[in-house]
Amino acid sequence: MTIVNDHFKTIAPVGEETPEQLLDMIAQSVAACRQCYLCEGRTNVVPGFGNPEARVMLIGEAPGKNEDLQGRPFVGAAGKYLTELLGYAGLTREEVFIGNVLKCRPPSNRNPQPDEITLCAPFLRDQVRAIGPEYIVTMGNFATKFILRTDRGITKLHGRLEQTGRFKVFPVFHPAAAIYDRTKRESLEEDFRTLGEFLRQQ
Repeated sequence: MTIVNDHFKTIAPVGEETPEQLLDMIAQSVAACRQCYLCEGRTNVVPGFGNPEARVMLIGEAPGKNEDLQGRPFVGAAGKYLTELLGYAGLTREEVFIGNVLKCRPPSNRNPQPDEITLCAPFLRDQVRAIGPEYIVTMGNFATKFILRTDRGITKLHGRLEQTGRFKVFPVFHPAAAIYDRTKRESLEEDFRTLGEFLRQQ
């Protein structure tokens, strides 16, 4: 598959900027964005946060209420659980970069709309290009289908490594889903252990 490459074709040449500088520039562009009406209801943009040279990048769907209030991804109950999950893979938050497909919270946490995705995707694409992660961990059904451009759901894809061009994509259940549906916890925790095994192999 060449799906991830389709999403992340460059829109601007990279000069001599460091990954950290590039991410700062992207964050400034996100903060100034008024391309769709999500900007009208946001408290803060949530461009993403983490290590600019991360080997692992985690991508969710969109900010929730707590993220909108604080301007950081995964800061509520799901964020606390994500920190625990990273530990199963032998990782810390300081080692990874965490972001979302959308950078603003949709009303009532509804699914992103096609026009919102079209307008917001270039920010994520440039973040991936700036960081150059080895692994992209897609969290949840929406992020997985978006990145892989597939109709297959997360139930079938979770825990399976997908090689897409230069990237290794590793789909997992969304941490929030495992909080509300405890039957998913065992699978999610095992998938993060599997991710850790992949990381240790290289």
